[in-house]
Formats: sequence, structure tokens, C-alpha cells
Amino acid sequence: MRLSRYFLPVLKETPSEAQIVSHRYMLRAGMIKQSAAGIYSWLPLGFKVLKKIEGIVHEEQMRAGHIPVLMPTMQSADLWRESGRYDAYGEEMLRITDRHERDLLFTPTAEELITDIFRSHVSSYKDLPLTMYQIQWKFRDEIRPRFGVMRGREFYMKDGYNFDLTKEDALHAYNRHLVSYLRTYERMGLQAIPMRADSGPIGGDDTHEFLVLADTGESEVFYDSAVTDIRLGQRNIDYDDHDQCRAVMEEFTALYARTDETHDATLFDQIPAERQRSARGIEVGQIFYFGTKYSEPMGATVQGPDGKSIPVHMGSHGIGVSRLVGAIIEASHDDKGIIWPEGVTPFHCGIVNLKQGDEEADAACDKIYAALTAVGLDPLYDDRKERAGGKFATMDLIGLPWRITVGPRGLKNGVVELTSRRTGESVELPPEDAVKRIAEIYAEHASGRGF
Repeated sequence: MRLSRYFLPVLKETPSEAQIVSHRYMLRAGMIKQSAAGIYSWLPLGFKVLKKIEGIVHEEQMRAGHIPVLMPTMQSADLWRESGRYDAYGEEMLRITDRHERDLLFTPTAEELITDIFRSHVSSYKDLPLTMYQIQWKFRDEIRPRFGVMRGREFYMKDGYNFDLTKEDALHAYNRHLVSYLRTYERMGLQAIPMRADSGPIGGDDTHEFLVLADTGESEVFYDSAVTDIRLGQRNIDYDDHDQCRAVMEEFTALYARTDETHDATLFDQIPAERQRSARGIEVGQIFYFGTKYSEPMGATVQGPDGKSIPVHMGSHGIGVSRLVGAIIEASHDDKGIIWPEGVTPFHCGIVNLKQGDEEADAACDKIYAALTAVGLDPLYDDRKERAGGKFATMDLIGLPWRITVGPRGLKNGVVELTSRRTGESVELPPEDAVKRIAEIYAEHASGRGF
């Protein structure tokens, strides 16, 4: 993509309504535009990041053996009355009456809908276990939407649902999701710590939230600092192996880590004082086991091995896909702008031409652009006739992890400048070597060595 042909409406000034870093930078970098309170249009740059995150979530869900579906954003209120949640959910649910006076709602979550699908088509224990998920727009009518996509009313979310014959099998699904979520977040350059949490309107006794530590987090968290030293990395996890998934679950949840709703001061005080930490955290996902909470009232049963009808055990699992865009920025930025991790960057590399119109510089940039594209990378070439300072400021703001700077002076010596956005360090290399180095960086990341 050439910047002269791209739609990137960057802002020099920070909009007054933006209170936190991610909201400020998403508006300034031309990633989103507010259309109503807590509701945003996703502009090209923001949409690219959103789709990168969505792609990682899909890949890791399918790696874990989960099956993608797509359910409607509008649901019948009758299903929620059947489960008993229609009146209990509260004012966050947007209730709608259509022209035929039928009660509908804009989906905040889909336990009832997926249970209805299951009970309509599955009748035997031989069809279990089964886990289905979707990535779909949701709506919760927040009383005070704020912080941009971090606390919006409309949001893009992965929600998954498991159906199992026994509690033991359902807890394996819980552990399997925890493993898949850890891998998902690490691929995005994040450390998301699983913390024991409150189940809220979803229900159930077993639930963990995944929180990214950040000063602007909405949740107060308490944890043993040793938990931040644990990484999943490139372990070869067999998702069908109950013991292996349970071992990862126990490793990542054995140390104290809780949100303020479940904080236990007595247990916390047993941690060595030098490892006691309290901080703020951003919730980016949550997993639940709730047994037969929905299957019993809604008649989601299967015929067991003995021929008797058994209500299935269920759980649900969510990742805030649009929320993750903001969370990554909160965790990875400086005073110049965003710093995208390689796994989610909208473009792999920026190319800055210091003297647009110079025959040699233009030719060199075109050649680098073609070479990067040829190895499967997606560069953004700033070919505008702007001052160098303005081009650098734009690249810093939008946060591409790598930049190749091309100018007549360097080309006389046969080199271009390769700069890391994260460290600010630059090296001079021949153009072909700069392309080779960028390709190596992303190949390492794709293999897992660059996590």
C-alpha cells in the first residue's frame, strides 16, 4: 500500500473526549471514528489490526479442536425467558420489539441460542464432546461508555461454548480453553494472567479472567509477582490429553492472582512480602464452567450409555477481540505513539522516502517495496511529498514495528536505514540486506522463536 493512495486520517491534536492512551492514539492514528456514544466505525488501519487479532483467535481456536459457527446478533426473548435470564440480566441488555410485537434483544452473549442449536440436533452421548464458537458483534448498553473501544457499547467478541457428558470432561474443556487462550495472547505480544474472578450474570462457580497489567485497567488486581515469570512459549500441547492440559492449568493458576471481587486478604498475606503486588488490569477474556445451569431448564439432554436422558455439562469462553486492540496499545506505546507487536501490526514495515521525486530514491523505494511484497510481507510506503519530520511522526504514531528509510545520501554509499520502533535503534544496510532482515524477523515470529 502506498500512503498517497491510502485512507489514513491522522490527527495532530488529541480529541478532548479521549481520556486514556489507547483511545487517544486510536483516534489520532485514524483507526476509529465515533458514530454514537460507545459505538465506532473501524477505519482502514484499525480494521486491519482488528482482522489480524481475529485471525489469531480463529487459528488458536481451531488448533484446539473448536468449530466455528456464526449466530445472529438479534435473538428471541423467548429463549432467555426459558433460561430465566431475560428479566435477571439487567438494563445492559438492549430489548427490542419488532413490527409484529415480538420481543427481541441485541445479543450480549449467546448461551441460550447455542443451547437451542445443540438441543435441536444432538441427542446421543456419542456426539460429545462438542465445542462451537463464533466471532460476532455484541451489544451491552453501558450506562457510561468511555475509554474508546475498551468500554464501548458495541464490541467484537469471540464467544465459545462446550457441551460435555460429565463434569470431568467439561473441566477438561475449561483447561483446554485456558491453554489456547494463553497461546493466543502470547502470539499478540501480550502477557495475560489468568485470575480467579466473579462469574457475574453468566453464572457458575469456576471462572478465570485473563488480565493484562496496565495503569489504566478498570480492575484492581492482587497477585504473586512470580506469576509474571511464567510463559507458555512453544510447548507442544496435546489438547486431547487431559493430564497435560490440567498440568498447564495448575501451573498458571497455582500462584495467587485474583481480581478485587474475589480477593482474599488472608491468603494474600501468606505470600512473601517481597512478592505481594497490587495493580490495575485490563480484562481481555474469561472462561466459565457452569455445569447444567442452561441445559436443565432448556432441555439440552443426551441419551447416555445406559439409555437414560442426561443434561449436558456446559461452559462458555470469551475473548474481547475489539477490546484487545485497545489493550495492546495500553501495554505497548510511548509518548510518540503506538508500538505494535509483530503479530498484530497492520503493516509489517514502513518505507520512508526522504526525497520523493528523486529518481534514484524513488527507484530504490519501489524496488524495496516489490521485494518485501514478493516474500509475502505487507509494507506501507510513505510516498507523499511531505517533509521528512512529518513522515517520521506519522510512522511513529501508527506504530509499525520496523521502518526502512531511503535517502539520496545513504544510497550514494549503497545503504538504507533500518529502524526498530520499539528500541529506536537504527542500522545501515544495503537495501537487499534490509529486506532480508525484515523477512527473517517475521519468519522467526511465525515459527514462535520471536514471541
